[in-house]
Amino acid sequence: MSERYISPLVIRRLPKYHRCLKELSRSGVSRVSSSVLANNLGFTASQVRQDFSCFGGFGQQGYGYNVESLLAEIASIIGVDRKHTAAIIGVGHLGHALVNNFSFKTSGFELAAAFDVNPELIGTKIGDVPILDISEMEKKFDENPFDVAVLTMPRELARDMARKVAELGVRGIWNFTNVDLSATELGVEIENVHFADSLKILCYEISKEK
Repeated sequence: MSERYISPLVIRRLPKYHRCLKELSRSGVSRVSSSVLANNLGFTASQVRQDFSCFGGFGQQGYGYNVESLLAEIASIIGVDRKHTAAIIGVGHLGHALVNNFSFKTSGFELAAAFDVNPELIGTKIGDVPILDISEMEKKFDENPFDVAVLTMPRELARDMARKVAELGVRGIWNFTNVDLSATELGVEIENVHFADSLKILCYEISKEK
């Protein structure tokens, strides 16, 4: 499977399948059809079957999918069943909000440390996450390599920090700085997050209706 090309569009639908299956599991549903999955997610049943066929297919015709088995398969494909480590860099309002309100563990990550320059924050904790001086970052990354760096510092610092954490060996960057970082340039996986983009799409849709 590692040698087979999978469309990025399929990959971006996998977390939606995972989330839907988690909800079905919590509701006590043991078996689900491609039609039900499609209706829940706004896809078509053929799209669901095509997506799953990229990974060999998981169901039986006329029988559907075992929810727990399919959930485990999708979790394994995404990698959320493995333990990855993350460090957040920049503990301002957004950094605090992520640490306090986002469940890193359910997405396959242990948030092990946070770094900042504010002396009032250094040495404190947000929950169980220690806030360390940014000057200690290189040492900490050397002692305990992090898989992912979460960037929530001011945008003018984003590119330099991205280069630094890439040099320190992270495998991916979750970027909230409103600066588009390049995976090609940095040599690591990048997920650029722009909250405003989602809202602008909604703006377009409601404007179109008018």
